[in-house]
Amino acid sequence: MAAITPPPPPAWATAQTAGTASPAAKPAGFWIRYLAAIIDSIIVGIPMAIIAAILVAVFSGATEDDAGLIVAVSLLAVLAVLVGCWLYEALLTSSAKGATYGKQALGLRIVGEGGAQLGFGHATGRYFAKSIITPCIPLGIGYLMAAFTDRKRALHDMIASTFVIYDR
Repeated sequence: MAAITPPPPPAWATAQTAGTASPAAKPAGFWIRYLAAIIDSIIVGIPMAIIAAILVAVFSGATEDDAGLIVAVSLLAVLAVLVGCWLYEALLTSSAKGATYGKQALGLRIVGEGGAQLGFGHATGRYFAKSIITPCIPLGIGYLMAAFTDRKRALHDMIASTFVIYDR
């Protein structure tokens, strides 16, 4: 099977200065993507920690009579975190920047086939493949594929037909 080169970066109408995108898209490897994921985890983790601290403070004096309320509020908090993580990734990935804040900080962008900007539905599909399907592969192999495949694609990138490229 012939090797296919990654798509060129898209020509989106953004506030970027001319010449910031390279003419040939260079795929982003495993470690730079891992660092971006750490940055994103911190960005998303801070509000989650605040929510958890508030819940602990509110329910620290709870009795057995409050058990139902505690369970309901805890489930609501978990749902809010799940929806928040999904919207964070899907909205930012489908935005004109094409990347989460962690990826933006490191000069990365997520594009579709042919360098196209992802729509919200496409970004949502990638997010759920990344957070549900890829982790099911033992030993993180689904993520580690980005270190060893020729176009530096993880399993969720292959499922969603996306590429993580350098934007600078």
